[in-house]
Amino acid sequence: MKTIIHKAESRGFANHGWLQANHSFSFANYFDKDKIQFGALRVLNDDIIAPKMGFGTHPHDNMEIITIPLTGELKHKDSMHNQWQSVLPGEVQVMSAGTGLQHSEINGSVDTHLSLFQIWVIPNKQNVEPRYGQKAFNAEGRKNKLQTLVTSIDDNHEGSLKVHQDAVISRIDLDKGKTFEYQLKTKNHGVYVMTVFGKSTIDNHTLESRDAIGITDTDRFKVTSIDDSGLLFIEVPMR
Repeated sequence: MKTIIHKAESRGFANHGWLQANHSFSFANYFDKDKIQFGALRVLNDDIIAPKMGFGTHPHDNMEIITIPLTGELKHKDSMHNQWQSVLPGEVQVMSAGTGLQHSEINGSVDTHLSLFQIWVIPNKQNVEPRYGQKAFNAEGRKNKLQTLVTSIDDNHEGSLKVHQDAVISRIDLDKGKTFEYQLKTKNHGVYVMTVFGKSTIDNHTLESRDAIGITDTDRFKVTSIDDSGLLFIEVPMR
């Protein structure tokens, strides 16, 4: 098993006043030649957005975009006839940009900051018809067990949102002292694990809040929680 550690403080950081952005991989004005991507995972941004502020209408194409609100209220609007709609903590949003779309994302609250993860996955199919999906996932569904949020549109997994890539995005909340074994689809995949909260160990590495570890060349690995911990798993093809 091969691992790469990305400590929380090693991420790129941008303070735009209304936006506090942490970049796990090169993005916008942040560039690190050793942090371009992890397999098909191109972007993992950890954003805090001020009340009433956000991203104005802007375009995307040929990218799978997944947004996971953690606190606050996200408001979304796009060119696929979706008017302003809320995406709340516990929900996940996916967009296949495909041939091209435009969208806006803002903090829907007038007094509360919005915290979210935004993930970009490079698709395995180009110029598909743009599509949108949104789904609520109960926190009880990830209590000491894996909760699958996103899978490939070619998989018959029920209950998950779909993207054009052989990827799996999932979460787990572990009680203190619990151990969990994660099993990969194939050894050609890798998993980028982000610590949402708490403290845990993977392969003798201790991970605290917002620390991450990239894992390759294995078919399984164990996570042991030191404290109550939440983890986000992003499994993608590496080649």
